[in-house]
Amino acid sequence: MKVLKFGGTSVGSAARMKEVAKLICDGQQKIVVLSAMSGTTNNLVEISDYLYKNNLAGGLERINMLEQKYNDVIEELYSTTEYKSQAGLLLKSHFDYLRSFSKSIFTLFEEKAILAEGELLSTAIFQLYLQETGENSVMLPALEFMRIDKNGEPDTAYIAKNLALQLESMPDKMIYITQGFICKNIYGEIDNLQRGGSDYSASLIGAAVLADEIQIWTDIDGMHNNDPRFVEGTKPVPVLHFEEAAELAYFGAKILHPTCILPAKLNNIPVRLLNTMDPTAAGTLISTKKISKKIEAVAAKDGITAIKIKSGRMLLAHGFLRKVFEIFESYQTPIDLVTTSEVGVSVSIDNVKRLDEIVNDLKKFGTVTVDKDMVIICVVGDMPYENIGFQAKVVNALKDIPVRMVSYGGSNYNISFLIKAEDKKRSLNALSEALFN
Repeated sequence: MKVLKFGGTSVGSAARMKEVAKLICDGQQKIVVLSAMSGTTNNLVEISDYLYKNNLAGGLERINMLEQKYNDVIEELYSTTEYKSQAGLLLKSHFDYLRSFSKSIFTLFEEKAILAEGELLSTAIFQLYLQETGENSVMLPALEFMRIDKNGEPDTAYIAKNLALQLESMPDKMIYITQGFICKNIYGEIDNLQRGGSDYSASLIGAAVLADEIQIWTDIDGMHNNDPRFVEGTKPVPVLHFEEAAELAYFGAKILHPTCILPAKLNNIPVRLLNTMDPTAAGTLISTKKISKKIEAVAAKDGITAIKIKSGRMLLAHGFLRKVFEIFESYQTPIDLVTTSEVGVSVSIDNVKRLDEIVNDLKKFGTVTVDKDMVIICVVGDMPYENIGFQAKVVNALKDIPVRMVSYGGSNYNISFLIKAEDKKRSLNALSEALFN
């Protein structure tokens, strides 16, 4: 069995839903994970914001506008009066539910319930369309099997057990439609997976059923060897190792979230990235296979802040780094890159919410310098230190770019550079010219 995930743009209109239906109705049994229709989650966030502020009129107006959008979709999607009528009743129940939140106290719990409506709507509409076209499909409610534990992490044992029970109760179906992103927490409340959203759902489901393959369908034909928004002539990378894909995803390749790779990697399930707009494109296959001695791709991560702590007390002193890292841990701020010398340590972060407090505490240990508006450039491939020459080739490509930090050796798959945001485009193009052209 395969698991196929389709993102918001892939199901963003009636026409796109019809194309997805053609893709999945091939006579093979599969689980299909759907995101909310593109734009829906943003609208639901805005509705929640109005309700938080007790602006009930504003919230209800936004709900009505969103409902009209969905009415237009069902008018185009279904071909019979019977199914248009069923879809109309279905929409009414969902949007009446949304309106009910204007009549009570609004908290984070209500917001999560509202956000779940995006996926519940898209799957309900799509499953009804498959019924109209006579496909052997059924709804597989994610809220019946997808759960997170008290730490907000997926409860994989619970997921596998309850998903198996659901599938065993409907063994004759060819297509199982389910929601991405949404789940329940350990207290039985509606929640979500946050990191990686629907991609994470697909990977968790694939791991639970030991799928033959997990397919992530988006609006781009695989993971490219550079950012096509800044570099011309980029190409999809045909094959990536799990570690390479995780590095690229973490350091800026938006097509995939790094978290979603882990369940597939642990269960050795290949992940294929494909394009709904061009289904014949080969895409990118992520697995345990790798191409030796080759640089595969470049990615960039924006919004980085560099912090340098310089102190003579660090020289030959044990415990210094532990004290520094404990400050970041106490403010729940992850670190991206780390470089050290005898008298200083530099780190980079992408979450500056607690920056002032972090800097204030770090000043207890030395002189602190902060550089904002930075970018991490990550070069990924098979690059253990034994592969002589790759490091020099990468560094030489950036010979005309001021580099704030360099990180190499923590992984056999990447070299990372910290540069000013204003040098990002120039750096990406210089690396493409040197490494791929």
